Amino acid sequence: MTTIASAQITSTAPAAAFFEKWADMATWPEWNSDTEWVRLDGPFESGATGRLKPKGAPAVKFTVAQLVPGERFVDVSRLILADLTFDHRVTSVPEGVEITVKVRITGPLGWLWKRLMGAGIAATLGADLQNLAAAAERVEVRR
Repeated sequence: MTTIASAQITSTAPAAAFFEKWADMATWPEWNSDTEWVRLDGPFESGATGRLKPKGAPAVKFTVAQLVPGERFVDVSRLILADLTFDHRVTSVPEGVEITVKVRITGPLGWLWKRLMGAGIAATLGADLQNLAAAAERVEVRR
């Protein structure tokens, strides 16, 4: 598995606020500059599937590969002969929560996909994570 990019931030928003934003995939384009639209085929849970349309690229199918509410969310997009994995982790720290996102690619054509889109993902991941944190800090978490 090859790492394409990673980003980390600290936020005062509770972990649940990040999971609300991740679960509301229709709103991802509001904080993710690379995404045109996202459609989830059912509830936000492990095994859920959907489609995502990156800006300037064709739509891809994805799967919620792992979901541990309050801790971790992993989604995997299917590319031609490669899988693109976004691993989102939430850790409690004294200042609030620390959010870490790592983007990795696997598969026979992973090297090619990294070359085609790796720099673009790396260039925007940090800013998109900052935008997500700002959106999460505005969420009123349901209790």
